[in-house]
Amino acid sequence: MGNGILKIATCQFAVSGSMRRNAQQIEGYMREAKGAGADIAHFPECALTGYIGFDIANFDGFDWELLEEKTREIAALAGKLKLWVALGSVHRLDNSARARCPRHDGVSVGSVERSGKAGKISNCLHLIGPEGKIRDRYDKRFCTKWELKKFTPGNRFVFFTINGVKCSLLICFDLRFPELYRALYKKGVNCVLQSFYNARQNGPSVHTHIMRQTMQGHAATNHFWVSMANASGYYSPYPSCFIQPDGVITGQLKQNKAGIMVNTVDLSREFYDPMAGFREIAIAGKLTNATARKR
Repeated sequence: MGNGILKIATCQFAVSGSMRRNAQQIEGYMREAKGAGADIAHFPECALTGYIGFDIANFDGFDWELLEEKTREIAALAGKLKLWVALGSVHRLDNSARARCPRHDGVSVGSVERSGKAGKISNCLHLIGPEGKIRDRYDKRFCTKWELKKFTPGNRFVFFTINGVKCSLLICFDLRFPELYRALYKKGVNCVLQSFYNARQNGPSVHTHIMRQTMQGHAATNHFWVSMANASGYYSPYPSCFIQPDGVITGQLKQNKAGIMVNTVDLSREFYDPMAGFREIAIAGKLTNATARKR
């Protein structure tokens, strides 16, 4: 059941093309998260691997063996710390039994071809449990047009519960599709952990004005908590933040600077929700609440 309280460590750093350096940063923040009493550490999109087109040119010659080694290392540390981890990475899709079934107790990033040539690959978040095993994997469901040249989109949600708080995972461009968030609401989700890579840009962009604001809208219209973890490599147009169910940002890291913050989801708290009593009317396809006047 749990007590309805979940402490989330939202982490950001300058994700790079060096998996060794990224893993070192991730492991350091995992230790900080545990020391701060967090239940789960949440990292940006492609935090371990680096983002294609920015940190790494392409997947030709990509070191899949090193990726598996570092993923195992991070999972082992999660087990040692008894910490949940939402880890941004990539996953090679193949026809093996393990790749077909994303729920497994081992660690795999897909089969390794000695040629190093990339096949079908997903942009993913590995969900690592506090026993040090990969519990599940969320594959980014909506890729940009450019990403579709590199990644294969996913087709399923990931759900998990910590201390009675039901959570789900999303990645970056997913935010453009409000239908995803409404579907999560209908599944009873309390908190969304969404990872982003909007970094290494030339300067301020439209992302400065729309990304946090869009997520605030999703939080308020669906009445759930949101952890946004973005990479901080210069120039990052917005920092990582934490949003409560009324859409208010209650925690935010410094822009273009590595950092960690721990925020608390508390299901016993009440928030302003003018949609209460009307939300289900709209979900049912009745796009007016005129009938509510008769009650």
